[in-house]
Amino acid sequence: MKSRLATISGSVSGSMFPLGEADLTIGRLADNIVRIKHSFVSRHHSVIQYRDAHHMIVDLESRHGTKVNGVAITQYVLKQGDLIEIGDARLMYVAGNQAQEGGDPADSVADFLGEPTASIALSDAFYLAPGRVAEALPDRDSIGKALNALLHISRVLSAERDLDLLARRILEQLLEVLPADRTALLLNEDKESDSVGYYARKNGNQKPFSVSMTLRERVSEQRVGLLCNQVIDTDSLSGSDSLAAQTIEALVLVPLMGPDQRIGVLYADTAKAPGLVEEHLELMSAIAGVATAPLENALRLRDLERENRYLRERELNHDMLGTSPPMEKIYTMIGRVAPTSSTVLVRGESGTGKELAARAIHVNSARKERPFVAINCAVLSENLLESELFGHERGAFTGAQTRKIGKLEVTKGGTLFLDEVGELPPVIQAKLLRVLQEREFERLGGTQTIKTDIRLVAATNRDLEACIRAGTFREDLFYRLNVISFHMPALRERRGDISILSDHFAAVHSQHLNRPVLGITAWARSCLEAYDWPGNVRELSNVIERAVVLGEDQRIRLEDLPEALQERLGPTVEGEALTFRGEIDKLKCRLITNALAQANGNITEAAQLLDLHANSLHRLIRNLGLRD
Repeated sequence: MKSRLATISGSVSGSMFPLGEADLTIGRLADNIVRIKHSFVSRHHSVIQYRDAHHMIVDLESRHGTKVNGVAITQYVLKQGDLIEIGDARLMYVAGNQAQEGGDPADSVADFLGEPTASIALSDAFYLAPGRVAEALPDRDSIGKALNALLHISRVLSAERDLDLLARRILEQLLEVLPADRTALLLNEDKESDSVGYYARKNGNQKPFSVSMTLRERVSEQRVGLLCNQVIDTDSLSGSDSLAAQTIEALVLVPLMGPDQRIGVLYADTAKAPGLVEEHLELMSAIAGVATAPLENALRLRDLERENRYLRERELNHDMLGTSPPMEKIYTMIGRVAPTSSTVLVRGESGTGKELAARAIHVNSARKERPFVAINCAVLSENLLESELFGHERGAFTGAQTRKIGKLEVTKGGTLFLDEVGELPPVIQAKLLRVLQEREFERLGGTQTIKTDIRLVAATNRDLEACIRAGTFREDLFYRLNVISFHMPALRERRGDISILSDHFAAVHSQHLNRPVLGITAWARSCLEAYDWPGNVRELSNVIERAVVLGEDQRIRLEDLPEALQERLGPTVEGEALTFRGEIDKLKCRLITNALAQANGNITEAAQLLDLHANSLHRLIRNLGLRD
């Protein structure tokens, strides 16, 4: 029988490709024999060729490389059982002589995935069948302890309604009743999105870890719980699969099945012998049965809360983005404040969207048909600011050749927004205080008293209380401004909104700059979410605009972001003090040095070898300090 290429996972999972003397091409385009639809796969990624009675895989200078048994290769002579990794696909080489000896390539694929030590259908779960439990009580001493544990777990879970808290309680209980080192609860959000995961360890660490997608799909589709023992000693699971990268002695995986849908899976593993046994599989299946109904209820409650928030946001007319709890409080505050005519003081760091909040107050008020006028008190000199606010008569000062109507008059019936009100000079502070008290003023150089009907919304990023103590801000004016006050959260205080804002700015700048951007890669998104954003939303917008301008792909990648952000990504290898950025820089230096050596120092030719634009290579050489 001929040699074959068996697909283990990914978009081509379950396919077999016979190998002969003809080339077998692999890539993203439809003209390849093995087509892998994944963003990390190049158009023509690699090829398997027949040379000297052997099959050899050759990487076609792809962007993300080809790995065999976890090691990146340029060319490699394939041997029986070699695992090839391209994009999201895992493919195994099955040699022809293996097949001729009577082995079936399909069996080899099954061996790679591994056969469980034990499996159990949910319908046959021991503790979910009262009759079986009653019959076995005299024979098994451990049943009483297990039933007590299930009773305790059911009481704990029945008291929780919040999804996050419920998930944590389930994992805590698993760690108490099972000899496991790590547990995970992976919930299916919907058919089009990835699962949401909760993780727990004996040491209290909740950092996510990898769980085999193959096993997750298997238990969900077949509605069975699986027990796998001696994972690291099993040849079938010792390749480059997610299980092999971890030191696992045994694992248990059971599905969470609702009446109409697959809710998710429960997972537990241990690195200690003797590991997990069949009794633990039975108990975990029972826990899954007990936890399913509370999880379904918590998911429904969460969806209802999201829908309610969405409806509330639709009722409130605003241009702000964000669904985090701090922003929910802002929306609630604006909804309460907007219908009134009270003076509002919006506080917060620069770039947090204080003017957007002020505009939201205006457009949701009874004054929405009247003008919204904004003045930045920090950018004008005292004389110009006074003229802008109050206006002036002809001849009021040198250069005043005509009468000017001030913003207090222009805003009549509307909302006046004073940004950076903490920068107001003392003279103007006194005049503004009179406006707020008496609702009247005079133009500069004039004698006529003008009545005004405005709503004042002020904003500042300064500590006004400290300014009062320093004598630079009037205390009585502060009390007039501080009738209703709220604080706009900094971006680092609402990290859950960074992804939403990033996608929004990518779309806006892509359209404005006429450069198509289809999204943001996972690494770039993680980097954005890890950064503290001292410049807040304004800084995020600028960073995304820079990435849209300088990026060379249709997705914003990690290398398109400023160096300061990349350095904040932090450790990516558990237990090692290595930074992602440092390792990437080392790899860049090595690739550039090798390309320049091959090109005899010619930048243009080296850029072609690296599949880069020459300008991009120049920039990398300068940033990495490789000019010498």
